[in-house]
Amino acid sequence: MISLPAALDARMQREARLTFFEYMVLSVLSEQPARTMQMSALAARTAASLSRLSHVVGRLEKRELLARNRIPGSGRRTTATLTEAGYDVVVAAAPGHVAAVREYLIDGLGPQELAALRRIGVAVDAAIKRGQPGAGSAASPPGDGAVDGRSPTVHPAAQPPADTLIATPRGPAGQEPDQP
Repeated sequence: MISLPAALDARMQREARLTFFEYMVLSVLSEQPARTMQMSALAARTAASLSRLSHVVGRLEKRELLARNRIPGSGRRTTATLTEAGYDVVVAAAPGHVAAVREYLIDGLGPQELAALRRIGVAVDAAIKRGQPGAGSAASPPGDGAVDGRSPTVHPAAQPPADTLIATPRGPAGQEPDQP
């Protein structure tokens, strides 16, 4: 499990010229209404510190893949918005990412092993959430293969089986793409 993120990162950089973390930032934004999210929420969704996220968003902003906007009012609140160019990049990268996850993880497992992996992932996620400051009781594990109660989305070009739990970009304004 320690080598999987490094392998996904290396492949993403080779095939899409993005780091795996950059891809995750773009992917999470692609799933949001108006492809916009407050930076603090984006940091939480990508399990990153605000400092790390700000650095990466700055790089993506220079490439015109997203834009930052200050939220009016008191405080230092900022949103990140995926640009059309950023959306095009994440949509183009999604099939390669899905192929890498399938090759490195999914294809070598049978149905029972995938079910066990799903149960393990839900249990680990619940344990992590219980250990976070201010965390209440962990949510009950979803029964439909969703992670965190969110159904996984799959870009039409990728077409992995429904139980692979791979998050990829949604269509315009957060709409689900048509499934083949």
